[in-house]
Amino acid sequence: MAESAACPAFQLGRPRYEQGSFLGRLRHFVDIIDPSTLFVSEKRLKECMKLLDDYKHGELPPGVSDLQLWEAQKIKQAIIHPDTGEKIFMPFRMSGYVPFGTPIVIGLLLPNQTVVSTIIWQWLNQSHNACVNYANRNATKPTPTSKFLQGYVGAVTSAVSIAVGLNVLIQKAHKLSPATRMIIQRLVPFPAVASANICNVCLMRHNELSEGIDVLDSNGNVVGSSKIAARHAIMETAFTRVVLPMPIFVLPPIIMSYLERLRFLQSNRRLLLPIHSLVCLVTFGLSLPVAISLFPQMSQIEVSCLEPEIAMATDCKVVTYNKGL
Repeated sequence: MAESAACPAFQLGRPRYEQGSFLGRLRHFVDIIDPSTLFVSEKRLKECMKLLDDYKHGELPPGVSDLQLWEAQKIKQAIIHPDTGEKIFMPFRMSGYVPFGTPIVIGLLLPNQTVVSTIIWQWLNQSHNACVNYANRNATKPTPTSKFLQGYVGAVTSAVSIAVGLNVLIQKAHKLSPATRMIIQRLVPFPAVASANICNVCLMRHNELSEGIDVLDSNGNVVGSSKIAARHAIMETAFTRVVLPMPIFVLPPIIMSYLERLRFLQSNRRLLLPIHSLVCLVTFGLSLPVAISLFPQMSQIEVSCLEPEIAMATDCKVVTYNKGL
């Protein structure tokens, strides 16, 4: 009895945990961003996909447990895009966001940044974000390469402009004490990254606003293409991209400003970078699942809120769409 409560009966395509609550979504996304899925072999992935295919066609081998099926679905969801059915390139999967993004976060938060180093780290950060946003977008409609490049250039330009502008303003603020100026300089990446992240999501996924995204009925059938649902999807994703960097770019500078005063670290300066890196890694690792759990990936919207032609095409009161991550 305890085992069945811990592992519910498997349902293909359904999340293992209830998505109506924040805790359920958190448990779901902790699974999705599990870095161990980065090391899944091609053979193991094919085995998982075959197991799920066998389940779908009622040809499941005897002795396969619900836990094995949930694990197979977790691996597939972490690696395969739900709309295209293709593998997501490892550094751009959500499970790779923390491992591949942490070195960039560390670079962004290094003290005493020059204009050149600020530009380089902001460019790297927004380049990684742009690729993650594109790789995890709603892909029910094709996105031309030209749109991707336009979005990428806009996102990088906005990030660099904001970060450099704020740094120049701080350097000219002569009334501030050196200690205060250093703390503020360390906090500069947050407004720069948060603002640029909004631009990044909107520009990288602008095509969805003009083309719309597919909305599905309760049986998973496409009802139509909605620009209103696309607007909701992008707004929800952009909001998570503002919440995500908040603890990442605010907590480490505050924590490090206290740790650096410790006598032990003052006499062992070589330990500052490893400790700083660890603080960034832990903060990033905790922040990501919390931020993306704010909204379910497969979001729902009332048909009455959508275009009239969609309301006429279905009897359902609520339809579902892939928000993207």
